[in-house]
Amino acid sequence: MKKSTDELLKSLRSKHDIEDFFKENASELIFDSLSDMIVFYMKSKSLKKSEVVRRSMLGNYAYNIINGDRKNPERDKLIMLCFGLALTADEANRLLKMSSNGELYVRNPRDLVLIYALDRRKSVLDANTMLEEMGLDVLPLP
Repeated sequence: MKKSTDELLKSLRSKHDIEDFFKENASELIFDSLSDMIVFYMKSKSLKKSEVVRRSMLGNYAYNIINGDRKNPERDKLIMLCFGLALTADEANRLLKMSSNGELYVRNPRDLVLIYALDRRKSVLDANTMLEEMGLDVLPLP
């Protein structure tokens, strides 16, 4: 969090469109649960649950994470959900941190590839191709 509460309040009061405020200040918001954060990202990116599930390649496991039934998802599966949500690496790190999973770290070769893929809006399959070409562990597909 970079802005003070007063700064956020001033920003909110100066906005004519609440969606603009959410987009500009998403990294400043506090969520009660991982599920709440995921739903926020889905709404802010106008994504349907079915689309996120399909793009993440996780099937029912993704529904369980989104609905809050899966409280402590595995790191790799949460990363796959980040691809489904079309998150940037920074947004993915917020989600990973919220779930108490390790954040993506640019000095880790595997994480570096994942950061690269997320920031370039690649798919899970594209990310796995890059990981495989580099001789690194791929994301687990069902």
